[in-house]
Formats: sequence, structure tokens, C-alpha cells
Amino acid sequence: MMTTKLAGKNKKPTQHFLPTSLRAAIIASSYWVLSLSLTVLSGSVASFIGCLFACYLIDLGINRSPLNKLRTFTINSISLSFLLLGLLLAAAVTNTGLLSDLVSPMFSFNSGEFIKWFSISASLTASLRVLAQRTSFGAVVEILFVATAFVITLSAHRNGMIHRPFVIGDYALVRGIDPSTILMAFGCAAVLSLAALLMIENNHRRLPYHFTVLGLLCFSLLIYVRLFGLPTPQLTDGLGLTGQEQAGNSAQRENPFRDSENNADDKEAPVAVVVFRDDYEPLNGSYYFRESAYSEFNGTMLDFATRSDMDQDLISNFSNSRIETKQLPKAEDQRIPVRATIGMLISHRTPFGLESPVAYENTANPNNLRFKRTYDAYSLAPEYDFNYLLGRELGRADWSQQVWDEYLALPDDPRYQQLAASLIADLKPEYSDDPFAKAWAIKTYLDENGIYSLKNEHAYETDPAGSFLFGDLTGYCMHFSFAATYMFRSLGIPARVGIGYAVPSSNKAGGSSLLIQAVHGHAWPEVYFRDIGWVIVDPAPQQTLVDMTTDPQNNLQQLLGDMLRNEASFDDFLQSQQSSAINLQLILNTLYALILAALLSAYTVKFYRLWIPSRAGLDQQYRLSYRAMLDHLSAVGLHRRFGESREQFAVRAGEVAPSMRQMTDQHLALALGATDKNCYEQEKWQGLRNAIADEIKLNTQTWKVVIAWINPFSWLLSK
Repeated sequence: MMTTKLAGKNKKPTQHFLPTSLRAAIIASSYWVLSLSLTVLSGSVASFIGCLFACYLIDLGINRSPLNKLRTFTINSISLSFLLLGLLLAAAVTNTGLLSDLVSPMFSFNSGEFIKWFSISASLTASLRVLAQRTSFGAVVEILFVATAFVITLSAHRNGMIHRPFVIGDYALVRGIDPSTILMAFGCAAVLSLAALLMIENNHRRLPYHFTVLGLLCFSLLIYVRLFGLPTPQLTDGLGLTGQEQAGNSAQRENPFRDSENNADDKEAPVAVVVFRDDYEPLNGSYYFRESAYSEFNGTMLDFATRSDMDQDLISNFSNSRIETKQLPKAEDQRIPVRATIGMLISHRTPFGLESPVAYENTANPNNLRFKRTYDAYSLAPEYDFNYLLGRELGRADWSQQVWDEYLALPDDPRYQQLAASLIADLKPEYSDDPFAKAWAIKTYLDENGIYSLKNEHAYETDPAGSFLFGDLTGYCMHFSFAATYMFRSLGIPARVGIGYAVPSSNKAGGSSLLIQAVHGHAWPEVYFRDIGWVIVDPAPQQTLVDMTTDPQNNLQQLLGDMLRNEASFDDFLQSQQSSAINLQLILNTLYALILAALLSAYTVKFYRLWIPSRAGLDQQYRLSYRAMLDHLSAVGLHRRFGESREQFAVRAGEVAPSMRQMTDQHLALALGATDKNCYEQEKWQGLRNAIADEIKLNTQTWKVVIAWINPFSWLLSK
């Protein structure tokens, strides 16, 4: 007897080692995927190792001393303490110079990330595993954590960086596969595997039901993405560029000024990609993409024009066909036609195009899952230098006096004119009356004295631009552009504030694609010169309190550009890559087909078993009618337990369906030797089936009845 007990004790850890290892691998993978967008390689490795350590520690030691003597609250408190200790140690490693002096700063940083992520994953995993071992809801929490980890990673791929993580992106992108498809497949597989493991370990009779629901949810996610596209990053947009499409820009919008913190959240998030069909390099070092403009003074600040005779160069709505501006820029000999294809990753209120766009034309979307809208923008981009602008007159000859007045309106504050006059007082005599020289003097003043910062307290002043200009001169592009425009107007120079995106030309990196990111959202002053058009005179403050630069995203830029081009050569390249490797898309399509076939087959079997008693002969009624009623009960959660007799089950089911006792007695009598199987009339079998079905509906909660019809696999538990 003693030998048998010892053998049993020695066998138990071995029995649990395999499921523990499988579970640890699944949960650790979710930590790895989640950490990829938050830390460096050392941190990701640490999160994986920390999860494995905690899984083995809890699963293999929860029933042994000293863990079996500790309460759940105590173990969770210890885990929290371990987390805090790890974070403090990681901070000490990176903040003190001892380790960096002994080895290197990078080694110190990597060590800190390793310690931090090891403590995070180990402590959190330990808490999850203890809850799963000791509570009924802990396993569900664990499954939800794994699902959440993959959803967070999938959600816009780290603010839209769809080529990350590189280990997945590099494999997928050269084969023409969207990396999000692989992430979704991994996430669904992890959730289903963890649920299956839980079902096998605990032998819960209700778990096949839950597993089926999880499978349907995962399948629904795939269908949803196929129908409605991938998630996109949500942006905090102070310029009013992104959002729902507008029928026009005449309606006033909310205050464009923002008081914010001195940071740039979501600054890397891509919002669009541009593919240039013609060569063009801007002379001022930036590509300006104009979307709209603030032109009309509404009594408080500049707003979108409501007059049809203003801003006729702008196109304020999308169209499914070609749409052209009502007013073309002039000086065509100083401009170059440029066609650019634009793919929007985020919905925008209005279309935008390279400086001086003259037409937009809708194009076929080559990737509906990735791009919200694609179109061609035709522009007459300027090639003139600043000397060309000297000596030019202002305004259009066909402007009415009312239009002139609108482009010169400004707040009733004499300080704008006083400051502007003082700034042009020192101009050389030959430039004292030159409009461009005056505008440049104002720009230079803002360049040299303004401070760029997202942290300011001007937004809710009566005149935010005045609060900025005559206050601390600290603000962002909206403050600089409004202040400059008001000073231009105070000197009789017609001006407006253009809004859109300004992207450094160096970002183009020698290719034909240009990635537009949230950080590139910009506002700038524009002056109208006769026989030329609207000219950008953009202040560039030399002092800044916030880093608005971003790391080059050349891989993502090239990837999105190739998607947008949809060129035959690129398709040929993808086909050549796919022919030499596993066609993941084919595998996924096959998987979808198998899942759909399984669902259809399960529904077919389910409804066949419920339907066939009404068509069967009397000699089969005792078997088929009884089976159909077992299916009914199983669908609402009542089925025979292991070792339970039919009579015992009938008594237990009698609380929901009392007529089940009569059905069971008749079934057993005929199944165990009654010679005349036709003694029970067809109508009586039908009446008994109807009675049981009605009793189940009457005594069962409505949501359970609904789920009973939806669940295609409920009949598997009938026995």
C-alpha cells in the first residue's frame, strides 16, 4: 500500500508538467508580443522568462509547503512587493552610473529593462495563476489577459506601425501578407489553446460550451476585420484635420487652439502615405500639403470662409469623380505640374494635396483593409525663389471690396499694427514699401523671439493669438500662424492661415513615397500676391521646448507606398516570394472554410436530430424522441453526469421538465425488452415531446433558451 502511494505521489508532478509547460508557453507568448512595442529585446526576453518562472513556481508548488499554507491575498501581496522591488532595482541600475562605468551605458540600460520586465511578468503571472488555481473565475481572467495582450498589440500596431514586430512583419510583408493577419491568427490560436487546456485539465462539463463560444467569438473577429477593416490609431488632433468627412467647410468648428502638456502623444502615428508620380523637390525644405484654411474673421478669431467668393482655390469635399478648383494659381511658368496618389490611413474631414492643388480624382482602393480612401491630387507646385516675390503687388484684380475687407479683418487690438509697424521700421529704403519684405520681417521676428511649445495657457483667452504675441511668445504653430496673419493684415497685406501637413523633404529619402505622420500636422500663414497666388510665409521658431522629431520610418514608408502603387511589378515580386514559401493566405482561407464547414455540419446534425422524430416510424420513436429531448436539455445546460443512471437524470431534470420522467420510463420499457414497440401511438410521442419542450421554455431563463439555439455543438453532450 505504501509503495502504491509513493508511486502516485511521484507520478503527479509528471502528469502536470506537460500542461503546465503548454500553458506557460501560451501566456509567455502573449507577454512577448505585448512587450515588443514597449521595450527593447532584453525586456521582451525577460518578460518571456519571467512568465515561465512564475508558471512553474505556482503550478508545481501551489499544493506544497509553503505556498499551500498561504492565503491568496498573501501571495498576491508578495507578488506586488516583488514587482515594486523589481521596478526600484531597475531604476537604480539605470539611474546610477556604477554599472555603466564598469561595462557600458547600453549594458546598464538593457539590464534595467531586463529586471523591470522580469518583475512585471513574473508578479502578474503569479497572481493570475493563483487565481486560476484557487477560484472559479481565475481561469477566465487568465484567458481574457491573453486575448487582451494580442488585441492591444493588434490595435493599430503600435500607433499604426504595421511593420512591427519585425520578426512577424519581415516574414509577412515580403510575401504580400498584412502582418495583422498573422497577429490575429496567433491571438485566436492562443485563446483557443488556453481554453482547450483548461477544459482538458478540469474536466468541466460546461467547458465545451464555453470553448464553442470562444471559437465563435474569434471567428467573428476575423469576419469583422474582413468586412470593416483593421483598427486604426485614435489621434488627438488640435488642427481639425482628421475626423468625419465634411460636405463643406462653411460650418464653424470648435476652438482650434489647445492648452496641452509639453509632450507629443501619438506623434509617430501615420495618417497617410503619398506616392509622387512626378519628380518634385521643394525649395524651402518641406512638402506642404494644404487641406483647408482659416480666412474669415468671425468677430473673435479666424474661421472657415462662409462666402462663396473667398478661398476659391480650396476644395472642401470629397467626390467619387474628378473635382477641380474654381480658381487656379497664376505664374504657371514658375510652377510644375505634380500628380501624387494619396492613401489615407485615418479618415479626414476634407481632401488635401501638395501646395497649390488644382484637382482631386478618386482612385480605386488597392487595399480596403488598410486605406480609408485613396485619390490622386493634381498640383501646380511652386519653383520660384524668394527674390521672385520681391516687388510684387497684392491681391487679385477681380476681388470685390468686400473680399478685400475680409482678408484684412483682424481683432480690434491696435497692438498688432503697432508691433508690425515697429518691425518694418528698420527695412532698407528700397524695401520699405515691399509687401514680401514686410512679411519676411514679421516672420523673422517670430523666428528669433518665439518659443515652440505644446504647453501654453492661451486657448481660452478672448484672443489666443494676442495672449501669445503680447505675452510669453510661447506656443505652437497655430499661435505663430494666427499672430503672423493678424500682423500681415494690419499692414494691408491680405493673408489667411493654411492648415494641413508639413513634412521635411529629407523624409522622402530618395524614393517616391512620403509617409505623413500625426506630428506633421501644421498651420502656416499665407499671403496672396497678384499674378502668383497664395504664398506660404511660415515662421520657424529657433527655440523649442518639445522634441517634435520622429525616427525615420523608411520601411513603413516604402511598404505603404508599394501597397498604394499596386504596381504589376510589385505583384510579380510578391508572387515570386509566395511560390517559394508557405502561402499563409491559402492556409487562412482553408482554415476559414473548415471552420465554416464545421459550423454548418454541426447545425445540420443538431436540427436533424430534433426534426427526425416527427418523420420516424413508431418502432423508432422510443429511441429518437428520447434522444431529441436529451438534446433539448443539454442545450440549456442539463445533461447526464458520469455514472448517473437515466432514472436519476430524469429526477434531476424534472425540476425543469417534469414530463421527462414519463419519457424516460417509456423509453426504458421499450429499450429493455417490451415486445410491442408500436403500443405507444404517434400522437402521444408528439404530445410528450411538445410538453417537454414547453416545460423547458417555461422553466429556463430566456438568455439560456437563445444560447441553446445559437450553440451548434450542444448535442455533443447528450448521452
